Amino acid sequence: MGDQVTKTAFFHDEKCLWHSGKPHALIFPIGGWVQPPNAAAYAESPDSKRRLKSLMDVSGLSNALQVSSAPMAAEEDLLRVHPKSYVDRFAELSAGEGGEIGIEATFGPGGYDIARLSTGLVIGAVEAVLAGKARNAYALSRPPGHHCLPAQGYGFCLLANIAIAVEKAIAQHGLTRIAVIDWDVHHGNGTEAIFYDRPDVLTISLHQDRCFPVESGKAADRGTGRGEGFNLNVPLLPGGGHQSYVDAMEIVVLPALRAYRPELIIVACGYDANGFDPLARMMAHSETYRWLMAQTMAAADDLCGGKVVVAHEGGYSEAYVPFCGHALLEQLSGQKTAVIDPALELILLQQPGNEFVQLQRRLLVEQAKGLNHR
Repeated sequence: MGDQVTKTAFFHDEKCLWHSGKPHALIFPIGGWVQPPNAAAYAESPDSKRRLKSLMDVSGLSNALQVSSAPMAAEEDLLRVHPKSYVDRFAELSAGEGGEIGIEATFGPGGYDIARLSTGLVIGAVEAVLAGKARNAYALSRPPGHHCLPAQGYGFCLLANIAIAVEKAIAQHGLTRIAVIDWDVHHGNGTEAIFYDRPDVLTISLHQDRCFPVESGKAADRGTGRGEGFNLNVPLLPGGGHQSYVDAMEIVVLPALRAYRPELIIVACGYDANGFDPLARMMAHSETYRWLMAQTMAAADDLCGGKVVVAHEGGYSEAYVPFCGHALLEQLSGQKTAVIDPALELILLQQPGNEFVQLQRRLLVEQAKGLNHR
């Protein structure tokens, strides 16, 4: 397989799959008219991630990667993003029976340490790439992080995994231009809020328009103060499928990256834009994720020596997320296995017609006008 330094690093820890949220029926808290779910009905379950890793093991893809865990994020790492009052309250609840620390942000006993481990996997992935120990890296992080605000958990996210890793990279490596591309189907409101007034982190979110959180992610929200022009929201029409992501990347994202010239690209990688996801309706497929990864890698090769880190975020179809993640990891690592996506043909049959595609393209062109990437 060649020299270890040329490999893709894959950060994973079984303990992250033991994270437990208070039971929900999909995203709805139990109570009132909402009945308790069956065992598989909590949307942010470990199974989509566990099945991705299992597919990688069975296909042989894991053997081509540098697979390891990483230490938990230290408190000093958390405090670069989160106030001590939030960290202390999280730790206190975790030492008991668990609890809730925001909006749809629940956890069981020990949840604080598991969340720190999830953040630690992202930190480990960033460090492996910046230290030249791996060509690129993937963190199978759970719980996710892109919705988490500094003082409030949000939407299954308990710590701001990527933002914490970004701040550590800035503190330890002196980076001045980091780009975060978020293609989770839900708006990356937490990452946006943390860096909204700063030019040293370009935040880009591709998401289904008004999906979650419904009040955020508008194209007009482009940052404030010194950060004006360094936050890009790309809301996409529901049902847009693969072509909407092609157009979004080509019209908005790739030109923004070329203008910004980042020293590192981090991807907030949710797989919930897929055609089987219960929490969205974007109709993407496994080849969408392979294509997105290929475009991002090509941009990174041109701009920052190929330095790309991918952090796992959402994705709630336990049967289909593994095929999307596997395709992306094949692309990231330059490997090809015998795995075939059994649902690809079905999703391709449901892609939107040309009239819809042209409408989305016009909206993207309009959104791209006047973008500032100083």
